[in-house]
Amino acid sequence: MRVEASSHQESASNRESSALFRFNRNAKGVRGPVAYIALYAALYGAFGVASPFWPKYFETRALTPEQIGVILAAALLVRLVAGPLVGTLADFLQSLRLVLAFCAALAAATAVALLWADGFWLLLLVALVQASALAPTTSIADALSVNAARPQLAGRPFEYGWIRGSASAAFVCGTLIIGQLISSSDLTRVIWLNAALLIVAAGSTALLPRVAIQSARHAGVAQVASEVRKLLALARFRLLVIVSALIYGSHAMHDAFAVIRWSNAGIDTAVISMLWSEAVAAEVIVFVLIGPALLNRFGARGAAVLAAVAGILRWSIAGITNSVIVLAALQPLHGLTFALLHLACMRMMGSIIPAHLAATAQTIYAFGSGAVTAALTLFSGYFYASYGGGAFVAMAVLCCIALPLAWFGFNDARD
Repeated sequence: MRVEASSHQESASNRESSALFRFNRNAKGVRGPVAYIALYAALYGAFGVASPFWPKYFETRALTPEQIGVILAAALLVRLVAGPLVGTLADFLQSLRLVLAFCAALAAATAVALLWADGFWLLLLVALVQASALAPTTSIADALSVNAARPQLAGRPFEYGWIRGSASAAFVCGTLIIGQLISSSDLTRVIWLNAALLIVAAGSTALLPRVAIQSARHAGVAQVASEVRKLLALARFRLLVIVSALIYGSHAMHDAFAVIRWSNAGIDTAVISMLWSEAVAAEVIVFVLIGPALLNRFGARGAAVLAAVAGILRWSIAGITNSVIVLAALQPLHGLTFALLHLACMRMMGSIIPAHLAATAQTIYAFGSGAVTAALTLFSGYFYASYGGGAFVAMAVLCCIALPLAWFGFNDARD
């Protein structure tokens, strides 16, 4: 789940944007923080409303599991390409707010278009247009907001974590609320609420303080290729990318077919929304509270190993049961399989990556996990159609492969 939407690329976006943008000093006061919170709450609330239920919506449109997997995988691939391209365009135009507003409005329009799209190919086309529109939204929002996280008037601090925390809270609330409004056979309210929140996000960009943009020197192709080669020459970095891709990728089956599997087992949509929200809440708790303590206690190696073990346990059990009680006990493991692993990877990169290659390393890290997740999402449709819940066990196998690689490949200053 991608608070999903985009959590793996946020760190790279933040690093780059801190060098490219400076906050306009004439835009002080509470207007900035409140506007950013409104933007993030609307944007991530829209994600929370829709992302758990898109697979089920496609199923209600008479698509097969294989076709659903193709749509979800293709959307992931489009995001990998569209995000950087549109972000670069926004930088070139020096109009981040306008580009962000356009992308959010286009995503809202395409969401509504899904109501009238009929058949696999038309649904695929509309879904890809929406994916390309949504891809740059979080990175552009981060580019605009990262420098707003500075002391405001009267010495009152404003932390970026407050903005990001409001986003995660909005995601959970969106998922919980929509679960009370829909049924397993009628998910049209998902589309309407998703579109409405995206329109609010687009409108809230008008409230954001203006930013002064400092143009960055664009590295040539040869220089970029040289930096990539330097990074890939680091064995520990290669293992980090492989381990993160395997464990993050193991979420593909869950993100694509968990809601369908649970719904077909007779679990009410309200309960499903609570299960999904439970996982996101665990992610937030690990990021803010538990994760840093575990990382300090066990180091990057121990944290990565714990994430792999949690993945083995989570997917092995999820593949053999639809008990709500058992699922409720498993969902908090998402805090380990996603958030704790992300913290371990950040700790590792902080210790092994040269500062001048940090942004490039983040890009490779995000691209690796995104590409593997897209590929696994594509195949998940075929696995689920053939093996049902047993397909989840294949995701546990990925974590089994990652376990020894994490043990031998992860290391930091504490180890």
